[in-house]
Amino acid sequence: MKKLLNEFKEFINRGNVLDMAIGVIIATAFSAITTSLINDVIMPAISLLTGNTGDGISALDIVINTGRTVVDETTGLEVAETVTIGLSSFVSAIVNFIIIAFICFMIVKIFNKANAVANAKKLAEEAAAEEEKKRLEAEAEANKGPSSEELLTEIRDLLSEMKKSGK
Repeated sequence: MKKLLNEFKEFINRGNVLDMAIGVIIATAFSAITTSLINDVIMPAISLLTGNTGDGISALDIVINTGRTVVDETTGLEVAETVTIGLSSFVSAIVNFIIIAFICFMIVKIFNKANAVANAKKLAEEAAAEEEKKRLEAEAEANKGPSSEELLTEIRDLLSEMKKSGK
């Protein structure tokens, strides 16, 4: 049991769990904003465009009479029992989803573009560093004199010649 608790503690202490939790909280708040935008701004505008100004978008709802009666709690009168198919809520949810999906798409697109720019800059810096390294190596090679072995071989050959010529 202690091992399980330690693993859970390690899992919770990871940074990405905290990031994910913050993301969920922000998404919930953002969802409330978009829901208000849909219900309070876009749907009334759609109602005006479709000519359903009286009931708003709720005019899309389908009300079905079940054939039974129930007692209305506020008036105490018997009223027909109905079932409502909430098409307006469904349309609102679809529009809400499309707006959130589009915003998420734009965020990812901007993030990817920023990463591409950063990666291109990093690649350019690496290429410049590699070019500088090659330039310095070529310069060092050009300024380099003969190796110790080459000098010793040359001295040996000169001594050998001197010995042969009698000097």
